[in-house]
Amino acid sequence: MDSLIDLGYWGLFIGSFLASTIIPFSADLLLIGVLALGGNVWGCLLIATVGNWLGGLTSYWIGWLGKWKWLERWFKVKPEQLSRQKSRIDKYGYGLAFFTWLPFVGDLFAIALGFYKVNPKLSAFYMLLGRFLRFLVWILLYLHFADRFVHFITR
Repeated sequence: MDSLIDLGYWGLFIGSFLASTIIPFSADLLLIGVLALGGNVWGCLLIATVGNWLGGLTSYWIGWLGKWKWLERWFKVKPEQLSRQKSRIDKYGYGLAFFTWLPFVGDLFAIALGFYKVNPKLSAFYMLLGRFLRFLVWILLYLHFADRFVHFITR
């Protein structure tokens, strides 16, 4: 993480992108680190949001490329299980895309939305909205508690 912080805005973009794929990583801590080192608040918001959103869209498109046959053959998932999952995804639809920023399950949501071919435009919009609000909350927390964050990071 230190090396990504050292890369500044590029590190924030790369880290935010990777954090929204299946690689376990904290874009939130990276964002705070770049801010604590003097990063521009609004630039960081834009970079973290876009990087994280593009990573989520990558997961979505990986799901889109998936085939039912592959899951049945390689993961021994029965067609009935896939049908049940599809009905759950259909129930929540693109609204589920808003929660793709959540740790661990968010990546699965993005892949499932793509796999079940949920509306790409609406899924992308709600992914962007959720991720923007997530980072906005972190930035507002940072601005309110900046002195504590800076003290913690620079110890």
